[in-house]
Amino acid sequence: MFSWLDDNIQELIWGNKLQRAGLPGRILVVVLRFLFAMMRDFFSGQLTMRAMSLVYTTLLSIVPLLAVSFAVLKGFGVFTRLEPYLHDVLAPLGAQGERITAQVLDLVDNVKGPVLGGVGLLFFLWTAISMVQKVEESFNYTWYVSKPRSFTRRFTEYLIVLLVGPLLMVTAIGLLTSIQSNTVVQWILTNPALGPLFVMLGKVIPYLMISAVFTFLYIFMPNTKVHLKSAIVGGIAGGFMWAAVAAIFTNFILFASRTQQIYAGFAVAITTLIWLYLNWLILLIGAQLAYYHQYPAFLRSGRQVPRLSNTVRERIALDTLFLVGKAFRDDGAVITVADIGQQMGIPTIAVQPILTSLEEARFLKLTEDEELVPGREMSRTPLREILDVVRGQGETGSHRKPQWTPVVDALGGRLDSAIADVVGDRTLADLLDEAEQAEKPRS
Repeated sequence: MFSWLDDNIQELIWGNKLQRAGLPGRILVVVLRFLFAMMRDFFSGQLTMRAMSLVYTTLLSIVPLLAVSFAVLKGFGVFTRLEPYLHDVLAPLGAQGERITAQVLDLVDNVKGPVLGGVGLLFFLWTAISMVQKVEESFNYTWYVSKPRSFTRRFTEYLIVLLVGPLLMVTAIGLLTSIQSNTVVQWILTNPALGPLFVMLGKVIPYLMISAVFTFLYIFMPNTKVHLKSAIVGGIAGGFMWAAVAAIFTNFILFASRTQQIYAGFAVAITTLIWLYLNWLILLIGAQLAYYHQYPAFLRSGRQVPRLSNTVRERIALDTLFLVGKAFRDDGAVITVADIGQQMGIPTIAVQPILTSLEEARFLKLTEDEELVPGREMSRTPLREILDVVRGQGETGSHRKPQWTPVVDALGGRLDSAIADVVGDRTLADLLDEAEQAEKPRS
């Protein structure tokens, strides 16, 4: 929470005054809430820190990443088609961008299998995959996901992105080029009425492609289910933020001649680092915006993890196993950690510790596809043991046995007995059977 944000401003954003002003007031409230949440997360420092970390990772991994991707393009004979796209990404650097593009392409072109050898090629492949893994960790942070992909999913899905991604990009660029050379398009360009509109559309298309790339990353990278609509909102916002920052940065480079005089040969490196940092920061801001669009209930609380009482944690454990058991009984149904959090309306980052305890106690099992299934036979899963796991969560055996006051110890024993009497010998299967009987229509 900002120190300068007083109660009056909070009341303006989260109260009902503006909402009672009709449609314009409701729209203004939504805008102010998103703006408040994004500024709060930005000034917390986590997004900027992760953007800087990704810059460092990019410097170590850019050559292996491009080498692996471009090797695929070489095999299909379309290596040179991606050069214009790389040039567009570095265009805000001006002449320095052209120089860096040429150097990177020359460096990648020199990376050949016989030169590297088997060990070197594996190292390049591993470095490229590690780069994508670092990006996933940052996206998981923005989406409040505490558990990454499994190793098997990580390796196969990352490899697919590294191999298929460049081909899709080149295909899109090729389609745009062929469309521009079409006879109908040429006629439109010469038309006085449609020509200017088509030219304007041609200038917007590169930014739409950036937005499409952002949207794909927002859907694919987080280890959770992202709605397409939310990903598109984040992708469009990120794409146009990138366009605006690129225009500003280009003018900065043109007028920053003093910087080049002071830093001399280091000016290229410094401006490149700044541009990489801004790119990653925009990408993470767009991801955060997509998250808040999908979960607007967390606009006010942000990354503040709810402090759950013992009562709430016990109900989360019981409800989790109930939902998992219900999905297990329903042929073809699957349920994930994200589904659990979404159905309960609780961030997965708050639910995850309870799920981890249940998994360690073998009440839950996480498959390779990140699906939750019962860890044991549901008829042999006493509700009493489930509650014992949650009530004892966080305890360690390093301390001595507490010396309770006799009257308090007796009261605690009666409380435990009362819970045991309520639960009795009922199991998870009994709870599911009761729910099924309650859902049946009465005759």
